[in-house]
Amino acid sequence: MVSEDLVRSPWRTRLESLETMISGNRLSLAIVIASVGRPGVLAQWKERIADQTSPPDLLYMVVSAPADLPDGGQFPAGCEVIFSAKGSSVQRNAGLEQALGNADIIAFFDDDYVPSRTMVRDITVLFQDNPDLIAVSGHLLADGINRSGIPYDVALATVSEYDRAQRPPVWLREHPGGLYGCNMVYRSSAIGDVRFDEQLPLYGWLEDVDFGYRLVGRGRIAYTNAFVGVHQGIKSGRTSGLRLGYSQVANPLYLWRKGTMRLTAAVRLMARNICMNVARAAFPEPWVDRSGRLKGNMLALRDMVFGGLHPSKITTL
Repeated sequence: MVSEDLVRSPWRTRLESLETMISGNRLSLAIVIASVGRPGVLAQWKERIADQTSPPDLLYMVVSAPADLPDGGQFPAGCEVIFSAKGSSVQRNAGLEQALGNADIIAFFDDDYVPSRTMVRDITVLFQDNPDLIAVSGHLLADGINRSGIPYDVALATVSEYDRAQRPPVWLREHPGGLYGCNMVYRSSAIGDVRFDEQLPLYGWLEDVDFGYRLVGRGRIAYTNAFVGVHQGIKSGRTSGLRLGYSQVANPLYLWRKGTMRLTAAVRLMARNICMNVARAAFPEPWVDRSGRLKGNMLALRDMVFGGLHPSKITTL
């Protein structure tokens, strides 16, 4: 159960912290965005970075090929493009290696995350105010991952409305481990030799949970409303239903064996996904390949019984 530690910070305190940062003690922030096959989505970040009240110190776009980039090089000025093998873990590690040693804070965002225009400032203030904080995910105003997805204009209108409104008191809710991969931020000094597990290939399902749990004990890990955004949950460019279904069984068991997920949590997660795939197979959501996921579940269960179960097997499916 997630414990709650509500920290209410008046705007006066936040403004004083911001003045301190401006005076010369500001923490530096690097943003890493991994993307494959969605150049139009990646292009949205040009607008979102340009609209920030404070720009990030570093921005890394990690892609697998030039075709992943927006047409005409439509990415933010000062952005560094990194080419990497395909896969969420591999690409995030490529960005992480560049950012470590060059920034105090490293933020990982999905390409279809739409941030508030004060996101950069809010993150740096949060880490400045909380020196024991090593990892955090922000508050999602909306998340389209479990539905058809949220159009960019709707996501943008949602964060714009938030930016115009009076801000609520800031809270931090401590969390025992893994964060939400679409928006997660880490203090560089706490990362050390921890890297995203490249044995979780392609979409890398649960690589965010695994990474966060390996930082437990190094400092405070939390969720917060200090910075916000919308996760569009765009379906194009994602892992096939067959591969994701296999991962829904293989990946939790793999994390249990390596000690970054409890067996009860792994079994509960597997059972929930398998039951949902069975229940919705006959009447699937238009945006979900339930039959493919269920077939992947069955292949993984077969390998679990007869041997050969491993997350990397999805690369041959």
